[in-house]
Amino acid sequence: MTTFTGVPSVAECRTGLRKWLEDNDLTPPADHSLQAHQAQHARVLGALYDAGWMRWGWPERAGGLGGPAILRAVVGEEIVGRRLDEPGPYSMLEVLTPTMIDYASPALAAEMVPRLLSGQETWCQGFSEPGSGSDLASLSTRAEQRGDSWVVNGQKVWTSYAQFSSKCILLTRTGGTDTPKSQGLTAFFVDLDSPGVDVRPLRTMHGVDEFCEVYFDDVVVPADRMLGNPGDGWQLAMDLLPYERSTCFWQRIAYLYSRFDALVVDVKDLGRDVDGDMGEAYLALHTLRCRSVATQGRLGDGVKLGPETSVDKLLLAGAEQRLYDTVYDLLPGAIDLDHTAWRSEYLYSRASTVYGGTAEVQRNIIARRLLDLGRE
Repeated sequence: MTTFTGVPSVAECRTGLRKWLEDNDLTPPADHSLQAHQAQHARVLGALYDAGWMRWGWPERAGGLGGPAILRAVVGEEIVGRRLDEPGPYSMLEVLTPTMIDYASPALAAEMVPRLLSGQETWCQGFSEPGSGSDLASLSTRAEQRGDSWVVNGQKVWTSYAQFSSKCILLTRTGGTDTPKSQGLTAFFVDLDSPGVDVRPLRTMHGVDEFCEVYFDDVVVPADRMLGNPGDGWQLAMDLLPYERSTCFWQRIAYLYSRFDALVVDVKDLGRDVDGDMGEAYLALHTLRCRSVATQGRLGDGVKLGPETSVDKLLLAGAEQRLYDTVYDLLPGAIDLDHTAWRSEYLYSRASTVYGGTAEVQRNIIARRLLDLGRE
């Protein structure tokens, strides 16, 4: 267990964590399968939680040690930037944990959050549906109250890591046909081992079954697993999405920088000059990081994040695609001919302007909600 006199500063946290990582070998195995990544994720979180690092930046009422959210960003940056954990599984902590703390009952949050932070459990986010992705308010998965429980029927898709998850933060429709779409949504915390849940992995073009379809057939959910109140689902979703684009992004930026460094090495091994050809990729990453620093600052000041995080999302998508376009240009055959890690990552990067809200939707949010340009 790490010990500090009070809450550590950012510098103390980073220095202490780096020393701890030198003394504790968390090197991932050579196996790069999704199953191995999940096992490594649980191993890393367990070690970090037991040593106290994973608890900084989270409130004590939910099993944390307190302190500002920037401490979480430091831990994530060091772990993902060193490739000790993958950005995908790690990012779910920054999306789902704040949602549980904000919307679950205090007793439920205190019970469940430590399980997620310690790697004992993996959770997933059940939002998107085959006909409701960017237009989330149009979702059709329905929950109907029956006595002291709710019964859920419907289908979710693009649900990351559902096959490894024990719980799901699920968005459903509870309002009637006369209720405005966004006002008739309610969220639940659902056990995925409940009768009637069917999880089916989807294999994508980059060769990984990270996403899943999840079917709900008369799934019974206790009323005390509702997150917030009936009709709070839309607000929960609006509060959750900025978390996808704040500390969560900080870890992915660290990951992209590590891949940029790897590209420098590969290009130099070919005897090529890296200065001019890689300038645009570096500038895109640096611009993204500068923007994210400001976002981390607002989060650390207790500011409620909102539509301004759409700018972060656009910059991330642009930087990620620019990086892998540079790989394509500078490493002949590494993407279109050879079965390398670069190939899989390049294919995944093509979706960066789609997942988490398309680039078109983000531009509309910026135009309407930040620049007040109206709907036309």
